[in-house]
Amino acid sequence: MQIRRREFIAALAGTAAAGALGRPALAADSAGFTFDTVKDQAVQLAKQPYDGSSPPLPDSLKTLDYAHFRMIDFRSDQALWSDGGLFRIQMFHRGFQYDRKVTIHTIESGEVREIGYSPSMFDFGPNKFDTNFDQNMGFAGFRLHFPLNRPDYSDEFAVFQGASYFRLIGRGEQYGLSGRGLAIDTASPQGEEFPAFTKFWIERPAADATTIVIYALLDSKSTTGAYRFELSPDTDTRMRVEAVLYPRIDIHKLGMAPLTSMFLHGKLGNRPFSDLRPEVHDSDGLALHTGTGEWVWRPLMNPKNLRVSAFNDQSPKGFGLMQRETDFHQYEDVIEHYQRRPSLWIEPEGDWAKGAVELVEIPSDDEINDNMAAYWVPESPVKAGVPVAFAYRATTLPGATALPPALGRVVGTRTGPVVPVDAAKDDHKAALRFWLDFTGGDIPSLSDRLPVEAIVTVSTGKVDDIICQKLDADVWRAAFTFTPDGKKDAEMRAFLKLRDKSLSETWTFRWTAE
Repeated sequence: MQIRRREFIAALAGTAAAGALGRPALAADSAGFTFDTVKDQAVQLAKQPYDGSSPPLPDSLKTLDYAHFRMIDFRSDQALWSDGGLFRIQMFHRGFQYDRKVTIHTIESGEVREIGYSPSMFDFGPNKFDTNFDQNMGFAGFRLHFPLNRPDYSDEFAVFQGASYFRLIGRGEQYGLSGRGLAIDTASPQGEEFPAFTKFWIERPAADATTIVIYALLDSKSTTGAYRFELSPDTDTRMRVEAVLYPRIDIHKLGMAPLTSMFLHGKLGNRPFSDLRPEVHDSDGLALHTGTGEWVWRPLMNPKNLRVSAFNDQSPKGFGLMQRETDFHQYEDVIEHYQRRPSLWIEPEGDWAKGAVELVEIPSDDEINDNMAAYWVPESPVKAGVPVAFAYRATTLPGATALPPALGRVVGTRTGPVVPVDAAKDDHKAALRFWLDFTGGDIPSLSDRLPVEAIVTVSTGKVDDIICQKLDADVWRAAFTFTPDGKKDAEMRAFLKLRDKSLSETWTFRWTAE
């Protein structure tokens, strides 16, 4: 299955290139290759000036539009390890904006071998150009296959392609949001830097193994890095990530375990779209499990202006971009099937100390753009020559997965002017009405006669007319009126409570006078 284009991602593929020409080859230990081997290469690479060059693409590939680039497909009969075992590997051709050469190796029986390129590996479809490319062409990335949904077919479940991007899906899902190896200076005035995986080593698993190990070397102007990925495809596909960075220079803002996704429009309709589909998004919210144990939900918004929000924390337990809505009728899209997009949940290993989960919301007028990003920014400064080590687990989750497990969760956020005519006025003092829907945990079992309360607080402005009522057998609705304090931004929080017991996660929202 070919991954669907995102212009936001595709544009990154043409930034920092890899596979340096003219650079001395870094030695690989073919006898007993370990993670330390990759670390050693990253240490040596960090001592050299950054070189982002790559073998140039011929014009026939460089000038391809995306539609014609997608016509180039790897021949399934050429897949690596078709001779046995559960895993298969297929490569991506270079072309379009995926111009960076990525070197891919296999590790089998203690021997490291580079996968050689040949045009015979690919079906170029109806493209009309000479395909007699030499072996120096190389690849742009690879994808992993496994009998995920049925025993007689190897489904694609993971992709590594473009900068440090990767995608994962679980059983019955379709690609949506992406992960990245690293983010540097995202949404910063100096501009974002996009580190890239330049080399991969894929360890061949035993014939009956259901886990595969991949190593990667990362390179950029600011840092090099050694990565180890351990992937286990399943209903909830799991990936353990271990990384060590070797900064060349001080890094202003480091983004660990970054996620990127798309949100065009949804229930929180802050921007009008001429679209018959009720909602269009790969993710509809950011979930946080803080170091204090609080569960927090922030619904995503397609803003009129760039928005960056920071959720300060210490020793976070988890965060993720989530797709909670799984009913086809919430999207009514028979092609994209947004109800099948996975959530991706990040669980830090060890103590990540103080820092913040940063959420970036970028204005977008098209669903092909990934305009949402979330990542952890450590408070401790990242200094040149001082290694940074971290590890985490990334897990794909179907939207119906109950996070948080024992509390109610927010399943709908709606807002509108108290008086409809106010919607046409440029009057930021006009009151707004908010409606929040909660379900899960104990909430569906509660009688409508119990004294369930909605606890609502705001940083600026005024809240009144708070009500809380049972909407149907499973859902309770909280509603309140918010009056802004002029054009001051306001941070809002709300949760449901029964006597002295919290019933739900904490809903958060940032109101801005856009």
